[in-house]
Amino acid sequence: MSGLWNDLLELFFPSLCVTCGKKLLSQEKYVCLDCRSDFPRTNFHRETENKVAQLFWGRVEVELATSFLYFRKGSRYQRLVHFLKYKGLKELGPEIGNIFGQELLSSPFGDVEVVVPVPLHPKKLRQRGYNQSEWIARGIAEAMQKPLSAANLQRVRFTPTQTRKTRFERWQNVEGIFAVENPEEFAGKHLLLVDDVVTTGSTLEAAAFALLQAGAARVSIATLACAES
Repeated sequence: MSGLWNDLLELFFPSLCVTCGKKLLSQEKYVCLDCRSDFPRTNFHRETENKVAQLFWGRVEVELATSFLYFRKGSRYQRLVHFLKYKGLKELGPEIGNIFGQELLSSPFGDVEVVVPVPLHPKKLRQRGYNQSEWIARGIAEAMQKPLSAANLQRVRFTPTQTRKTRFERWQNVEGIFAVENPEEFAGKHLLLVDDVVTTGSTLEAAAFALLQAGAARVSIATLACAES
């Protein structure tokens, strides 16, 4: 009976690929196999001096930095990020994060010890209902078989949106907004800081600085997407 019910649901409410809108097959989840094979991968995890790593040069000491996908405005993969971030499809985070984590595992990122998502301020968390970066980090941590620490790094100051701000204004906007509740948890460890999209890197810079100040030995950065120049 349950199989018949599922068939009826699929008939009237078909599961669609979040990127191309095509109906998903039974073995597909959220993103069809064609779109998965065509992911606009950066492969930055294979090169240490990539464009994401260069964002932090001279700003904060980051061990490694990478993004999984290129983020192109108007592309079908922009829909993937928007569904995850704005449309409530938080379950997409672990699905894509797991694919990302599997690739990181066989790279210089493989020796990270703890996965740490960039937190939202409690006010923003109440508005959205979930932290998309935490859900991405869950998938990465699972694939890499590393512990996830989602509460120790905290956002202690609410900040306005970064949209339409200059790079210097973004830096001013995030200065001192993060704090670590229990420094002992991160002391002497190599942390992987995870976020959804990196643009200027100001938020990640502030978060990485807070982790290093708390005693982390090394901080590396991994984001789901980065803007394509």
